[in-house]
Amino acid sequence: MVLALAAAYLIGAIPFGYLLVKWTTGRDVRSSGSGNIGATNVLRTTGRAAGVATLLLDIAKGYLAVWLAGRLTAQDVNTMTLAALAVMAGHAFPVFLRFKGGKAVASFTGAYLCLTPLPMFAVLIVLTVTVAATRFISLGSILAAGAFPFAVWLISHPPGIVVAAAAVSGGFIVYRHRENMARLRAGNENVFSFGGRKK
Repeated sequence: MVLALAAAYLIGAIPFGYLLVKWTTGRDVRSSGSGNIGATNVLRTTGRAAGVATLLLDIAKGYLAVWLAGRLTAQDVNTMTLAALAVMAGHAFPVFLRFKGGKAVASFTGAYLCLTPLPMFAVLIVLTVTVAATRFISLGSILAAGAFPFAVWLISHPPGIVVAAAAVSGGFIVYRHRENMARLRAGNENVFSFGGRKK
C-alpha cells in the first residue's frame, strides 16, 4: 500500500502544464495569467495545443495512479481510493515545484474515471452544460465537484471509504476555487474561450 500511494503522489506531482510551457516557449507558466499550472491557464497564456495536451496528460496521470494502485494491490478498493486522494495531493502540492501546484480538477477527473466512472461521467455532463451556458470553467468545476459525492452515493453505492473520499475530493476542489468564487461574486471572473492565447 505504501508503495502504491507514494507512486500515486509522485505521478500526480509531475507538472505537465509547467513542463510543456517551459519546453515549448521557455517561459514559466506560473508568471502568466492566473499563475496556475493547469490546463485552463496554459490554454489562456500559451495556446490551444498546449492547453489540450496539459488537460489530457493531467487526466491520464490521475487515471494511471489509481489503475497502478489496483495492479499493485490486487484491486484493493481501499488503496485505490487513497491513491485517488494521493494523486490529487501530488498535483496540488508537487514536490518538484516547492509544493505549489494546480487545482487538481483534471487529476481528480482521471482518478475517479478509473475508480467510479459512471458518477464521474454524470458530473462531467454538469460541468459541460454549465460551461456551455455560462462560459465559466470555474463555475462548472465547482458545481461538478460539489455534486460528485452525491453522484457517487446515488449511482455506484460503493463502500463507505469511496463515498468519504469523494466528499473530501469534491470539497477540496471547491476550496481550491475560493478565489474564483470571489471573482464570480464580484462579476469579474475570466470567461472561457477555446481560441487559446490572445494575440
